[in-house]
Amino acid sequence: MKKIDEQKLETDLQYRYEYLAEFIGFGPEDVSLIQMSAPHLGPRIPEIVETTYHKLLSYDATARHFVPRQAGFEGEVPADVGSLTDHHPQIQFRKDHLNRYFMQLIGRSYDAKMVVYLDMVGKMHTPGAGNSAIHVPLVQMNALMGLLSDALMESISEWPLDPATAQRTARAFNKLLWIQNDLANRHYAGS
Repeated sequence: MKKIDEQKLETDLQYRYEYLAEFIGFGPEDVSLIQMSAPHLGPRIPEIVETTYHKLLSYDATARHFVPRQAGFEGEVPADVGSLTDHHPQIQFRKDHLNRYFMQLIGRSYDAKMVVYLDMVGKMHTPGAGNSAIHVPLVQMNALMGLLSDALMESISEWPLDPATAQRTARAFNKLLWIQNDLANRHYAGS
C-alpha cells in the first residue's frame, strides 16, 4: 500500500498534482493524445467557446459573474446582467481567456509550470486571485466544468479518428478535466 502524506496534498501543489495524475492514471500517453488532438480541436475551439458563453449568459446565476470588472479588462463594464450580450467587450475578453485555456491544454508541456497554470485557472474564479469582488460559487464552477467536458466529448466523437484512438483521447481529456476540477475545487475549501 502506497503511503500518501495527506497534509502535503493540501500544501504542495506539485505533490497534489502528481498524486491525482497517478491515482487517476493520467500519464505521458494521455498528454501525447491531448497534444496530438491539436489539429482536430484547434479549429473547433471558437465554436466551443461561443457555445459555452451562450450557455453561461443564458442563466442569471452564471451571467451575473460577468458584470463586475474582470481582472485585466480595461474597457467599459456592463451596467447590469440585462445589458450582457455575447458581443460585449468584457465577454469577448473572457472568451479570449477560454480560447487560450484550450490552446494551453493542447499546446503546452505538462510540467511544473503547467500545474501552476491549471491551479491558477481554478483560483481565478475565487476572491483569491483576479477581482476580489468576483466569487463564482462552486456549483457554477462544477456546472462549467461539466459543460466543457461534454463539449469536448462531443467534439472528439466527430473527429476523423479510429474508434480506439477516439476513446483513448476522450479518456485523456476526461482525466485532465477531473484534475482541473480538483485544482479549482481546492480553492473553495473553507469558503
